[in-house]
Amino acid sequence: MISLYLVDDHELVRTGIRRILEDEKGIKVVGEAGDGESAVQWSRQNEADVILMDMNMPGIGGLEATRKILRYQPHAKIIVLTIHTEDPFPTKVMQAGASGYLTKSAKPPEMIQAIRQVASGQRYLAPEIAHAMALSSFNHTDENPFKSLSERELQISMMITNGQKVNEISEQLNLSPKTVNSYRYRLFAKLGISGDVELTRLAIRYKLLDTGHF
Repeated sequence: MISLYLVDDHELVRTGIRRILEDEKGIKVVGEAGDGESAVQWSRQNEADVILMDMNMPGIGGLEATRKILRYQPHAKIIVLTIHTEDPFPTKVMQAGASGYLTKSAKPPEMIQAIRQVASGQRYLAPEIAHAMALSSFNHTDENPFKSLSERELQISMMITNGQKVNEISEQLNLSPKTVNSYRYRLFAKLGISGDVELTRLAIRYKLLDTGHF
C-alpha cells in the first residue's frame, strides 16, 4: 500500500484528488495540509511514501516546503503539482530534490502513474514538461530572464507577485526584512526592472504568475 500525503491550499482540489485515489487500489491518502508550513511540521514527525505538493500556495510555497521537508527527511519522495509548464520552475524543483513534476492539467491516470513510479524509486517528469525543457535548450530567441535567478530569488519574486509584503516574506522565511530587501533588489537588477509592478508584468509575460490565486 502506497501512503500519500496531500498538500494544496484549495480544499476543492484536495477533495477531488482524494476522491480519485479512493477508487484506486494500493494508494491511500494518510493526511493533508492546506499550506507548506503545515506540511513541513507534519513531516517532522510523520512519513508518507509519496508527498503530492502544490507549487503555488500562500506562505512559504511548495518549493520552499519541499526543500525544508528534504532537510528533515532526505529520502522523502515529493511530486510537485503545478500550473507551470515552463522553466525555470521544473529545473529549480528538480534541483531542490523533488522526485516528480506534474501539471494540474494531468488526467487521473497520469497522476496515478506518477505516484506509483515515484513510490517505486523512479523520477517522473510530465511529458509536456520534458518536451518544453528540450525545446528551450534550442530556442534562445526569447530567453526566460527568470532562469538567471537563484532558488531563493525566484521564491521571493513569486511571493511578491502574489501580493506579499516584505515583512510577511521576512516572517515566513525566517529572514530579516533587510535580507529580504537585499534579495529583492538583487533580483530586480538581474531582471533589469525597478519595482514590484514591473516584476508582476514580467511574471505574467513569462507565464510564471498563478492568476488563479487572485
